[in-house]
Amino acid sequence: MKIGILGYGTVASGLVDIIDSNKDKRDITIEGILVRDVDKYSHKKHADVLTSNIDDIFAKDIDVMVELLGGLHPAYEYLKKAIENKINIVTANKDMLAEFGAELVKLAKENGVCIKFEASVGGGIPVIKPLIESLEGNEINSISAILNGTTNFILSKMYDEDLSYEQALKQAQELGFAEANPEADVMGYDAGRKLSILSTLSYNKRIYWKDFYLEGIDKIEHKDIEYAKKLGCKIKLVGQSKLKDGKVNGFVRPVLIDNDNIMSKIDNEFNIIVANGDFLGDVSFVGKGAGKDATGSAVYADVLDIYDKRINNVDAFMQEKISVDKLVSSECKALLRFKKPQQKEKIISVLKENLIDSEVIAQDDELAVMVDASSECAINDSLKVIQDNNYCEDMSKILKLSL
Repeated sequence: MKIGILGYGTVASGLVDIIDSNKDKRDITIEGILVRDVDKYSHKKHADVLTSNIDDIFAKDIDVMVELLGGLHPAYEYLKKAIENKINIVTANKDMLAEFGAELVKLAKENGVCIKFEASVGGGIPVIKPLIESLEGNEINSISAILNGTTNFILSKMYDEDLSYEQALKQAQELGFAEANPEADVMGYDAGRKLSILSTLSYNKRIYWKDFYLEGIDKIEHKDIEYAKKLGCKIKLVGQSKLKDGKVNGFVRPVLIDNDNIMSKIDNEFNIIVANGDFLGDVSFVGKGAGKDATGSAVYADVLDIYDKRINNVDAFMQEKISVDKLVSSECKALLRFKKPQQKEKIISVLKENLIDSEVIAQDDELAVMVDASSECAINDSLKVIQDNNYCEDMSKILKLSL
């Protein structure tokens, strides 16, 4: 098999190492590697096939194009051209799949080639293939997941070492877990894109990532961590989607999780995906969500699938896009914080009047209350009454998640 690789960053380096280490098992030849600056990578393996001109890659007689550039453009244009040239695709690019998955899958089908994307979700965790193949006899009811190693690292440091959000983010950047501009991670966009891919494949309904409720961790404060500890919980950025009666509910947001829940035990850069099937029940996939070797391994597995002619059906991307309910419509609990409350008694009265139950957690410079409600809408309605009457200067809400 002859392959071309677009990009020579961390994941591509891992892929190259694995290909070279397995030469005696699979005859895979790297025909070209696209980089921006050939001189910058001249010290690396296979420097003789480096090029900064995409046309040099297309001039080769390649079977598989491995796209590891990231971002939407020019990755999208390169892959579209590759498919039109009857070249199979392997990509780790969740951004592109979330935006252009439907178009590229349709085009691939028309041209008799395949798209593989195991590394797009969960790094080295093998989850895409099990969802498509191993769990095919189940109807997937829900996906609950920690899908972003950067935010999980930050929240772990805030919890374990009492760091502030700013301190934990800086440490993540110094260690290479967070980008200089961490917006896609800390605002929940990265996790939202991954959740849309998992949900689309699980429910056979095309779901656009921006249709989920998206909330990041940038507003999590030390007080939130203190309350979480007091409640026997951790705060995690969780992506969750549920299918019920043909409708999908989904979000990415920071939530409280009980300490005895498996998801609370997933720390630092590790990820977890929990899928619930109607026959199997819960099945969990845990591992490193990023990194040279882990993600490179997932990309290599996709290349081998094409090598061995193991092709999956990903027609779910071609289904009609459906809308997503953003709020939790069933009974739920939440931690509410009211900062500088002028009317504590009236706040408590509103909560008791409109919600199932409420328990005061703290009453010092602010009011913290754990509430039980018939739905998230009921909580939001109560908060609106409190806000409209100026009973406090500011407020926040963190749902408690039950799996």
